[in-house]
Amino acid sequence: MSAVEMEVFSHGQLLVLTALMFGGGEVFLSLVGLASKWSKMRKQIMNRSRRVESHDDDDIELETTTAAEADSRSITTAVTEENDDDIPVDAKVLRRNAVRSLFFIVLGILLVVHVVGAVAVAAYVYAAPGARQTLRRKALNVWTFSVFTTVSTFSSCGFMPTNENMMVFSRDVPLQLLLVPQALVGNTLFPPLLAACVWAAAAATRREEMVEIARKGREATGYYHLLPARRCWMLAGTVGGLIAVQVALVCGMEWGGALRGMSAGEKLSNALFLAVNSRHTGESTLDLSTLATAILVLFVLMMYLPPYTTWFPFEENSKRGHHSTESQGIRLLKSTVLSQLSYLTIFVIAICITERRKLKEDPLNFNVLSIVVEVVSAYGNVGFSMGYSCSRQINPDGLCTDRWTGFAGRWSDSGKLILIAVMFFGRLKKFSMKGGKAWKLS
Repeated sequence: MSAVEMEVFSHGQLLVLTALMFGGGEVFLSLVGLASKWSKMRKQIMNRSRRVESHDDDDIELETTTAAEADSRSITTAVTEENDDDIPVDAKVLRRNAVRSLFFIVLGILLVVHVVGAVAVAAYVYAAPGARQTLRRKALNVWTFSVFTTVSTFSSCGFMPTNENMMVFSRDVPLQLLLVPQALVGNTLFPPLLAACVWAAAAATRREEMVEIARKGREATGYYHLLPARRCWMLAGTVGGLIAVQVALVCGMEWGGALRGMSAGEKLSNALFLAVNSRHTGESTLDLSTLATAILVLFVLMMYLPPYTTWFPFEENSKRGHHSTESQGIRLLKSTVLSQLSYLTIFVIAICITERRKLKEDPLNFNVLSIVVEVVSAYGNVGFSMGYSCSRQINPDGLCTDRWTGFAGRWSDSGKLILIAVMFFGRLKKFSMKGGKAWKLS
C-alpha cells in the first residue's frame, strides 16, 4: 500500500526500496532461517566431537589398570561410544547436510527467478515500443523497472514504480503473462516448485542427504515450506481451482464492463492477472472501484485465505483406523462440505450478483454492509434489518414510498429466494457444523 505517488522517488530511492522488498520477502527470510539452522547444527557437531576427543584423552592419561582390565574397559567404552555417540552424531551430520543442501536449492530458486524474471521483463520492454514509450514518458530506466517489478512481484509486495500500478500496461498481455508465474512461485506455488527441485536433485545426484529430504520432507529439515508430495499436488490443484473461479466471475460480470474495449485475449489476460494477484501480491491492471461488488467480495475472501490453503480430503495419518467402516466415496463426499463462513460468503456473493443493478444505481441503500447484515441476520434467525429509505436515493424516484418492511423487501425475487435458503440453512446449521475439515489453512 502506497501513501505517496511512486513516481516521486528517484532512481537511487527505487533501488533502496528494491533492497527492502527483497530482504523482506518470505523466501529470503526462510533462507536466512536455513542459514542460521545450518550454522547452529555445525557448531553443535563440532562441540560434540571436541568433547568426545577430550574424553578419549582423559581415559588414556588416567589408565592405570591391568592389561586385562584395560582390554575389558576398552571394549565397554567402544560399545558405549557406538551406542551413545556415533549414531547420534551420524544422524546430526546427515541432518546438517540436508539443511545445507536445501539452503543451496532455495538460494538457487531465489537467484534464478530474479535473474530470469528481470531479464525477461527487460527484453519485453525493449521489444515492445508501447511499453518502452510508457517508461520513457515516466522517466523510468528499463532495468530499474525490470528489477523493481520482479522483486516486488516475487516478494508479494505489490509495489510498481508507476503511479497507476499495472493499469498503464493493461494491454501488454506478454508482460502480464511474464509476471503471473513470478507471483505464483513467490507465494502460493513455492512449495510445489521447491519439492520438484528437491526430487530432481535427489534423482540426479543420489546423495544420501538429498534422498533423505525427498523421502521425509519437512521432518528431515524442519523447513516449513517443504510439504509432502501429495499435499503439493493438492495445493497446486486448489490454487488452480480458485484462480479458475475468479477468472470466470470476472469475465462473466465485467466482459462488457470494466474490460470493455479490449480484445478477447486481453480480457482473459487481465482477468487472470487480477485472479493471481488477489492472493497476496496485489498488483492490478484495472481500477478495483469499477468492478462489480460480487467480485470484490470474492477478492476479500481470497485475500483472507493463507497462501498454502489446500483442499486435502485425505487422512494425515494413514494408521488411523476408525474410518475403516466408511467407504472412500462417503469420506470424499464429507470432505466437500465447507465451513459455515464459506457458505455465508457464497450467499453474499450470490445476492450481490442478483442485486448488481441496484448496487450501482442506489449505493447508499444497496451496499455490501447492508447485504452482509441481512444475510447473517437470516442465518442466525435474528431478524435485524438495515431497512430501506427513499431519502437515501442518489437519483430520487418520485414513485418511491417508505414502507415498514425490511431491506430484503426491496430485493429482486431471486435475491429473496436466496435469503429464504439462508434461513433454512441457518435453522439446520447443526448438521454442517463439522464442515471444512478437508481444507488445510497452513
